[in-house]
Amino acid sequence: MLLNLIHNPQQLVAYITALLAAITVHEHAHAWMANRLGDPTAKDMGRLSFNPMAHLDLMGTIFLLLVGFGWGKPVPINPNRLKNPIIDNIKISLAGPFSNLIFAIIVGLFIKFIPISQNTFDFFVIIITLNLVLMVFNLLPIPPLDGSHVMELFLPKETYETYERFGMMFLILILVFSNYFPIIDIIINFTINLFFNTLFGIGMR
Repeated sequence: MLLNLIHNPQQLVAYITALLAAITVHEHAHAWMANRLGDPTAKDMGRLSFNPMAHLDLMGTIFLLLVGFGWGKPVPINPNRLKNPIIDNIKISLAGPFSNLIFAIIVGLFIKFIPISQNTFDFFVIIITLNLVLMVFNLLPIPPLDGSHVMELFLPKETYETYERFGMMFLILILVFSNYFPIIDIIINFTINLFFNTLFGIGMR
């Protein structure tokens, strides 16, 4: 994805700015929810912040720039500070993706009802798209993605811990072979098209 923008500095700057905004909103939501549920660990480490540098994960950012999927730096959680560790951890995990959805809806409603220039419209479309990509990708039930924590409700503890250990390997294999089995891309494209069709009556990808 980054390679497609490298020869267009304006679009590259817009893409990186939108990327930083999406990741920051996502990770801030994790930290906010953890603090709200009684665990200030992330807050104490400076993660309850809208500073993008507090949330960037090197590998996750590289993946997002190059292939369109990615993640931010994991927010530290201390389960001993949570009243209901499994349920609260799921709430904390899902706060990130759903914050991206809320962000996308707010921006979408803004450009639907407020007259703006074409360049501004295009920039906001990038913001919406990246937030939807982050939302869908991170909802996949594969460790270390946010959606994987839902599996704690259905798997025995030992099985889930084994699943966590091999999750990254499984995720990398899915991404490596995504050209042959583009399941993630299909889900993301469907979500983006559904969003823009609902809001504007048009498909985007």
